[in-house]
Amino acid sequence: MKGSLQRRLTLTLSLAIVVTGLLAALASFVFGYLEAQELQDDTLRQIAALATSTAADGDLGQLRRVPGISSEHESHIVVMHLPQNIRPTWLPADLPPGFHTLKDVNEPMRVFARDLSGGARVIVAQRTDVRDEIALNSALRTLVPIVLLLPLLAWLTARIVAAGLAPVRRLAQSVDTQPADRLASLPVTDVPHEISSFVAAINRLLERVNRLMGEQRRFVADAAHELRSPLTALSVQAQNIENAESLDTARARLAPLKTGLERAQRLTEQLLSLAKTQADASEPTEIDVSKLIRALIAEYLPLAHVKGIDLGMEEVAVQTISGSSDVLRLILSNAIDNALRYTPRGGVVTVRVAREAQDTVIEVIDSGPGIPAAGRTRAFDAFHRLEGSTGTGSGLGLAIARDAASRLGGFVSLHERNDGTGLVFRYTQP
Repeated sequence: MKGSLQRRLTLTLSLAIVVTGLLAALASFVFGYLEAQELQDDTLRQIAALATSTAADGDLGQLRRVPGISSEHESHIVVMHLPQNIRPTWLPADLPPGFHTLKDVNEPMRVFARDLSGGARVIVAQRTDVRDEIALNSALRTLVPIVLLLPLLAWLTARIVAAGLAPVRRLAQSVDTQPADRLASLPVTDVPHEISSFVAAINRLLERVNRLMGEQRRFVADAAHELRSPLTALSVQAQNIENAESLDTARARLAPLKTGLERAQRLTEQLLSLAKTQADASEPTEIDVSKLIRALIAEYLPLAHVKGIDLGMEEVAVQTISGSSDVLRLILSNAIDNALRYTPRGGVVTVRVAREAQDTVIEVIDSGPGIPAAGRTRAFDAFHRLEGSTGTGSGLGLAIARDAASRLGGFVSLHERNDGTGLVFRYTQP
């Protein structure tokens, strides 16, 4: 599960719990150990007080073995009354009152000295190894609950993380089970707040994908319809040529066939251009707009000459843009081709390059009949042709230009000429 969020959370939280538990165990051990030492000091103090009362009653002696605090060892607490008892060699004669730890002896001792009236003293002593063992056993008992809880906490952490990420797994299963051609929005109920915005973004993406797939289906249906009509006409025209009674009649019937073939060829080329644009994945490069437009004008100049149209360029500002030169060429070639097809003989088509604020603007201005304001938006729909149009186009040029412009990061629009009849095709690149 490399890269698994669940595994990462489980390991991180478990590690945090183990480290925190070990620190807590260490602190509990230290405090328990010190508390046991203090408790044993209190025991020595209480025994000294009891021995003082015994001495006051006149019963002098020594307590050799007081019952031990530990269940496995005797505490070996020694009680002495000085000067009545003989002072052992390990006990300094000038030991001040209070607690002392005697280490420079054969058996290190913890000693409590208490002065009485008349120069008498009560000494209560205990071996330090016995004290340490008792304190250690008491401190170790405090570790048992923490040591037992650590595995349980780690297991609970794994279960809690798995339960918290269960909605994400259910969403993934919901996506996997959806058919590719009928994508539905993901359920938003029982979704954690932290991923609700992510789910909403996925749902918006699915809506765009569904809309795009619907447009693609309609486009394929329209393309099939548009191709069927000329192909049917070509079939009929071929039969007419076959049934011609004379060579002159066959030649006369060949002209419509040639026109139909050209229209079918152009439609096929436009469909291929649209598919190429949609599949374009080339890296953006710096495009010399003026150089590209001059190459396009040179390409379309023979057609303009045949139709008697003045095709030229107006360069207000030298511009370069970042993107795919093939995509930009497709946009402008469709605009120039449309302008030449719908501009009457003797008309003018001008390609203008300018800069407006921070945007690069390329306009194709013609002196044709133009498009009414109400029809300019629908003019970008695939296979849409204006009523009364006399051109031989298929209605794909502007649709291809719009799709290519969106992929290049710009947008296209149609406007009315301010200085006469005609249409202005405008491409704006931010």
